[in-house]
Amino acid sequence: MIAPRQLVHLCTTDEWENAKALGERTPPSLDSEGFVHLSSPQQVHLPANRLFAGREDMVLLRLDPALLGAPVRWESGVQSDPEAMTFPHLYGPVPVSAVTSVTPYRPDAGGLFPELSASDT
Repeated sequence: MIAPRQLVHLCTTDEWENAKALGERTPPSLDSEGFVHLSSPQQVHLPANRLFAGREDMVLLRLDPALLGAPVRWESGVQSDPEAMTFPHLYGPVPVSAVTSVTPYRPDAGGLFPELSASDT
């Protein structure tokens, strides 16, 4: 697999504000699973809809993979994801310095998050 030029991490605006104050984003999954869930821009709608449908407080942290400072491994998601799809997992916290932009990610009127278009990636 060719690594994308950009990865994304989904979190709430409050979680992002906390990360900026601490200098890194350390979600609970780092302790419970050993990694931080990331996505490519083209696949972020899948976990967003599975975990956060209808939430209006989500933001996308766009990340420069070269600045993450910890290993990224592409591993299986959940069984309901398209066959053979893998997701990037970061085996360390997300450094604020790796975040290249932060954009709101809002669901549509039906509560579902849209796929990002090519111009969004």
